Amino acid sequence: MKITLAQLNPTIADFPGNLKKAEAAVHRARSDGSDLVVFPELFLTGYPPRDLLERHDFVSEADRALGRLIEISARFPEPGILMGTIQPTQKGTSHLLYNSALLIRDGQILFRQHKSLLPTYDVFDEARYFEPAGAIRVYEYAGEKLGVTLCEDAWNDTGILPGRAYGLDPVEALARNGATLLVNLSASPFHAGKETVRYRLLRNHATRHRVPFVLVNQVGGNDELLFDGRSLILDPDGRLLADLPSFEETVRTIRLDAPPVADVFHPRDPVGSVHDALVLGVSDYCVKCGFGKVLLGLSGGIDSAVVAAIAARALGPENVTGVAMPSVFTSAESNEDAAKLAANLGIRFRIIPIEPLRTAMLDLLSPEFEGLPEDTTEENIQARIRGNILMALSNKFGALTLSTGNKSELSMGYCTLYGDMSGGLGVISDVPKTLVYDLARFINRETEHIPRRILERPPSAELKPDQKDEDTLPPYPVLDRILELYLDEGKSEEEIVAAGLDAETVRRIIDTVRRNEYKRRQAPPGLKVTSKAFGMGRRMPVAAKFRAD
Repeated sequence: MKITLAQLNPTIADFPGNLKKAEAAVHRARSDGSDLVVFPELFLTGYPPRDLLERHDFVSEADRALGRLIEISARFPEPGILMGTIQPTQKGTSHLLYNSALLIRDGQILFRQHKSLLPTYDVFDEARYFEPAGAIRVYEYAGEKLGVTLCEDAWNDTGILPGRAYGLDPVEALARNGATLLVNLSASPFHAGKETVRYRLLRNHATRHRVPFVLVNQVGGNDELLFDGRSLILDPDGRLLADLPSFEETVRTIRLDAPPVADVFHPRDPVGSVHDALVLGVSDYCVKCGFGKVLLGLSGGIDSAVVAAIAARALGPENVTGVAMPSVFTSAESNEDAAKLAANLGIRFRIIPIEPLRTAMLDLLSPEFEGLPEDTTEENIQARIRGNILMALSNKFGALTLSTGNKSELSMGYCTLYGDMSGGLGVISDVPKTLVYDLARFINRETEHIPRRILERPPSAELKPDQKDEDTLPPYPVLDRILELYLDEGKSEEEIVAAGLDAETVRRIIDTVRRNEYKRRQAPPGLKVTSKAFGMGRRMPVAAKFRAD
């Protein structure tokens, strides 16, 4: 049997565009003599469509797109098409839809398999929209008994995923019913390290049931979520018959009786993987939202340097503008490094000094502030002036403003509402500060795009004389380790201290994280690259008194 893996990048609700990609993949599969072309989960609608699923007009459009796909299959009766889309339940339930895989051939729907396991953790909320499958069946096709699952249906292995226990194992049920080929249509969001877990999980299914396993995973960025692809086929011994690249649209046809291409799976370098995810995320967010150009503030610091480099790679340097906005507190080194960075990257560069505006604002407010000492209020005025300038340029020239704050700062509220938090996309808002430095070194691995001095100078907001981040924050390696344990791993204060970290530092960091939930609620959407990002996957109350003592 020949199978074509259509690892493609859909756009949510772009039915004509998604159909065009599907038709091209079907043509390619037909020319390869393929028996079956497999698409990702919910490819026809794009994933995740979220509350569009509650709109009748959206559901109707999805049905019309399915009709056009059936017409395509009638014109090209070979190969069979295994497509992810939505289907009505035709039941009187509160959930009127299934998340489905449809096998289409020669103008007919031959088989439907609905998704059984509907995740509601992290970024997922599928039980809000869908009804679980009422039955799990195999289907005889092209000499094989197909066992079809959708994404989460395969993520039910307590040996690899402790705590992820469902009452049903769809893969085991299909194997028990005689499946000779297991196929999973997936839209599995990326985070660093996930590809290794996914491979171990699928290899375990293949070897445990002695059945080849096919995974076709979505690629691309949709809002905060990034999808790495890395589709694969495993033989019954867990060896790779196909291993598609990360973060690239790829259509490839494989014979199931072909010799393995590798006995072992080789994960990507984690830093390089995050870099490529962010590049794709910026590119797709801009393209899918209709922005051709971006701009950002260039402070001469590490965060804006990394964001500028990623944006230049994603969109081309001619479409990126860096704006330096020096004040009296901005060092000569910062000004020089910002200019050198822009020249190295080949991006547009503007200098707009803010000192006249800072002075005017302080003069305006001086009657109100009379007799009060200076504090962070005066510092934040500078950040808000810069935010206003960037948003004015964005409005005037139609360029998307990129926010440059990192996850460590966002966690601690070390950022200014309506200042440096202004923007339409937080490029590194899920990237801890220590990883920002790793990304900078990765970007410079062949050529010094980011001036070396930016990596070597102590980080500073430069909002007052001789300011350093570590005047306010713990050293970043310590801070990031505590944040990883608390945010990503969900450890309690007591557990983090037991891991060997200073009790007072741990308590201060956790208290600060809790106090700044209101700021994060107002942050722009941020690209997700860790296992627990702020935003749609972390739903914390703002007004709360919880403390686990």
